[in-house]
Amino acid sequence: MARIRIAVPSEGKGGLDGLRAGHFGHCDVFTLVDVEDGEIKEVSVLANKEHVQGGCMVPVQLLAQHKVQRLVVGGIGMRPLMGFRQVGIDVYYDGERQDIRPVVLDMIAGNLPKIGDEQVCGGSAHV
Repeated sequence: MARIRIAVPSEGKGGLDGLRAGHFGHCDVFTLVDVEDGEIKEVSVLANKEHVQGGCMVPVQLLAQHKVQRLVVGGIGMRPLMGFRQVGIDVYYDGERQDIRPVVLDMIAGNLPKIGDEQVCGGSAHV
């Protein structure tokens, strides 16, 4: 099985035992989890870049440059979602839990749904 890189928008210093950020584009960091054969091989943290209003494609490009294949969000706007789709990053949804580890484990187990257009946030609430 190929290696898969999962990104999780995170608060503070991030990491597997950190907390997810509700607003993906305005998170402090992205926790990157490299998975191979269903096992976590490596965890790293990528600082988010500042983006101005309407600049929600900045995190899209940042994650694409770091070879992310899957992103788990609690909410996202339509424009960045379309951007992730264009660069080949699959976006999954978990709107409940803040802890990163259980969400990542569910992602690995295939228990998280891909986000649908009907789950997209309106306005800039989750940009």
